[in-house]
Amino acid sequence: MSTLFALLKEVASPTIGLGCMNFSHGYGSPVPEPEALRALDEAFEMGYRHFDTATLYGATANEQLLGKALESKRGQVVLASKCGMAIDPQLGKKVIDGRPETIRQQCEASLQRLRTDHLDLYYLHRLDRQVPIEESAGALGRLAEEGKIRGVGLSEISAATLRRARAEYPIAAVQSEYSLWTRNPEIALLQACREADTALVAFSPLGRGFLTGTLRDPARLEESDMRHHMPRFSADNYPRNLRLLEGLVDIADELEVSPGQAALAWLMAQGNDIIPIPGTRSVEHMRENLKAETLSLDAATVSRLNAMMTPDQVVGGRYSDAQQADIDTEDFDQAYFPQSPRNDWR
Repeated sequence: MSTLFALLKEVASPTIGLGCMNFSHGYGSPVPEPEALRALDEAFEMGYRHFDTATLYGATANEQLLGKALESKRGQVVLASKCGMAIDPQLGKKVIDGRPETIRQQCEASLQRLRTDHLDLYYLHRLDRQVPIEESAGALGRLAEEGKIRGVGLSEISAATLRRARAEYPIAAVQSEYSLWTRNPEIALLQACREADTALVAFSPLGRGFLTGTLRDPARLEESDMRHHMPRFSADNYPRNLRLLEGLVDIADELEVSPGQAALAWLMAQGNDIIPIPGTRSVEHMRENLKAETLSLDAATVSRLNAMMTPDQVVGGRYSDAQQADIDTEDFDQAYFPQSPRNDWR
């Protein structure tokens, strides 16, 4: 059993966790604090026990929010945060910095904001290409040895980087985007995680809202919504991607569940070492997502879903060129399939 699953077992947690970024970062205006605190309290009451945040989100505001929301519940939750990518207050922009001294400083600051003496899981948010991963992983390992964190994590990294990092210190979890319409971990990362008993924590398991079937026109999103800068959501690409939802909606109707619940069930059917952390501001959607925990798909349904939204069918990259430059994750291209047509990827 991986370190992360052991932690979840300690608090009798469901597999599905809660990504908390949406309250403060990335998807339009931040949720007012009183409303956000009420939503997080309801999330706990309905059963969520794994809460995920980061130094970056809301320029530390999200960690401060979770500190207030979870302080009285700290011993009953698995609390995860991230370092190595933050908003520099002097520059006013995002900076990636994986130096050991930065990791330590950010960890100490996160502990204060989160009102706790330790984090259950602490990720390197992005690979710093100027710092060997062994140095960053070693710094995280020293924090674990000191009791400041219980598990070391990495985010948006490749299988090769994971193998180098775990030679320095055991990696409890890797966070990567994984969903029906984002299959990148299946190239190599999922296998590398399984080699080392490392959990794969799937962020954006509902395709940043796409797989819920409720986002029909991205142009109506707030101007500050990050999806405006993602090629899959562009005015040219999104209508073509919407057609891919028809099969998922049909299966969801057959199962008498929502498309989002069917998508989460598909993801969990890919392996019991995969932990989805869907993010939402809506208490109703939190409840809907958590119900997918009990939804089991038969092999025929999983096979039907496997054939949908394959990389050759999805139109547009998941990140802009600038965003893509910041990540280390493998991508579907001819480097991985030099002799095969794109639809033979599986």
